[in-house]
Amino acid sequence: MGTADLSALSLKALCESREIQLAAVVTQPDRPKGRDLKVQPSAVKELALQANLPVLQPERARQPDFLEEMQKLNPDLIVVAAYGQILPVSILDVPRFGCLNVHTSLLPKYRGAAPIQWAIVNGETETGVTIMKMDQGMDTGGIVSQEITPIRPEDDGQTLHDRLARLGAELLLRTIPDYIAGTLPPRPQPSEGASYAPKITKQDGQIDWHQSAEAIVNRVRGLRPWPGAFTFLPGRHLLKVWHAEITGRSGTPGVILPPESTELCVACGQGALRLLGLQREGGRRLAAAQFLSGHPLKAGEKLG
Repeated sequence: MGTADLSALSLKALCESREIQLAAVVTQPDRPKGRDLKVQPSAVKELALQANLPVLQPERARQPDFLEEMQKLNPDLIVVAAYGQILPVSILDVPRFGCLNVHTSLLPKYRGAAPIQWAIVNGETETGVTIMKMDQGMDTGGIVSQEITPIRPEDDGQTLHDRLARLGAELLLRTIPDYIAGTLPPRPQPSEGASYAPKITKQDGQIDWHQSAEAIVNRVRGLRPWPGAFTFLPGRHLLKVWHAEITGRSGTPGVILPPESTELCVACGQGALRLLGLQREGGRRLAAAQFLSGHPLKAGEKLG
């Protein structure tokens, strides 16, 4: 069961395994995507059709007819990876070995919808993947296995997503045989250290220049490629900040500092940022020098 792009690698790994027989794939209904809002299938559905697997697409996992279909399939195990819906107890109870979830954090930290982005935004230096036996709670089930990976300074939401998707698929394949054999039983999550990673919204991308330069650059990284970090130019024109780096300069938060060559530096609550990749609303992504040649900004002007 999966919908997001992250799920496709887990499905691909299961398809290639000689030890696992897939009965069906469950994914969310086709949704409008892209600028033209054309209805498109999920990456999981496309992969399942290529593998000639039956595909189920219930609007809601709680639908009685979906429960009936799952009971007819009578699977030994359900694997869930970024499906996008909370499963009711009636579905969790269908397989005799329960449901395993591929979650992209080191539980109990970052339970919820967006663990990858929030780990970067919050300045974490490591994260990982947890294979968890699902229960009725929000990512509260027993931990079956985990793998750690560092969050590198150059990582953003996309690169970390891709690495965790790969690690999750690999860990899943290593975990299932021992879990089924009973030699890798779930262990309760620690009672301390739990945190929540809510769904990302566009508003989460707004930069607060009173934060430190480090906190802001982490937000830029964590919310790239979506929704992207943004601020407002004088005149309230939206400006997306795609790349930035910390400098040793300082000043009033949000104020553009006197330039050194063709750079664009903005003071933060602590330190300052050199803005490297910019995009005005409706425009193209540009390097700072290109942007400034078409949109001159003066020292002393304020962003925010």
